[in-house]
Amino acid sequence: MADLLQKKPYTTEPGRRAVRSFVLRQGRFTEAQQRAFEALWPRYGLDFEGAVRDFDAVFGRRAPRVLEIGFGNGEALRLAAAHDPGRDHIGIEVHAPGVGRLLNALAADGATNVRVYHHDAVEVLEREIADASLDEVRIYFPDPWHKKRHHKRRLVQPAFAALLVRKLVAGGRLHLATDWRDYAEQMWDVLDATPGLRNRAGARGHVPRPHWRPQTHFETRGQRLGHGVWDLLYDRQDARHDGTAPEGT
Repeated sequence: MADLLQKKPYTTEPGRRAVRSFVLRQGRFTEAQQRAFEALWPRYGLDFEGAVRDFDAVFGRRAPRVLEIGFGNGEALRLAAAHDPGRDHIGIEVHAPGVGRLLNALAADGATNVRVYHHDAVEVLEREIADASLDEVRIYFPDPWHKKRHHKRRLVQPAFAALLVRKLVAGGRLHLATDWRDYAEQMWDVLDATPGLRNRAGARGHVPRPHWRPQTHFETRGQRLGHGVWDLLYDRQDARHDGTAPEGT
């Protein structure tokens, strides 16, 4: 399991240096979290293999799938698994302490409908998740990269939005939350202009926090700092309604 924690970033194209939306700030990795990787990774973990994954085989059933990108310490993912047992939940997180903490929580709950990646989300989406296979994608409080010169590192960019559209089923949902107003503005700029997505609240609109998203410690911290919180909901429209041509035409 040491190899899992020390692996080098995966490069999708030889000679091409991708702009990462994260840096590895691992923080304190406790003995309990280390033991979680050693004991629980075979049960809940998915090793990145670079090939489309058969999630029906992974979960032992066919069910709608929800993907959470950057689950942090896993509060929302744990809640979703417990209160939404009819769907299978996939989490992606690059920071090992949060992964270890979630593994322990899932084992304590006896969860059976969750699997997690400890890898870069863009690479997982590109290589391991089939097109039109996700019923929902959730991205809660992604790194805001608040300095202007770092905005290119933000996760929500046009190419990433187009990738999400490909992975969502028609009628699928994209849910984002941020406590940085200028990142919410960028999300609107990108997502409102992305073919195949419709803002449920109208152009540049947001909604109250939905019941399925718990208030995280990131959100609480932001509120203490006087930040607002913006929840954005988008629906994936099919080709007949979004003005795009079906694939293969």
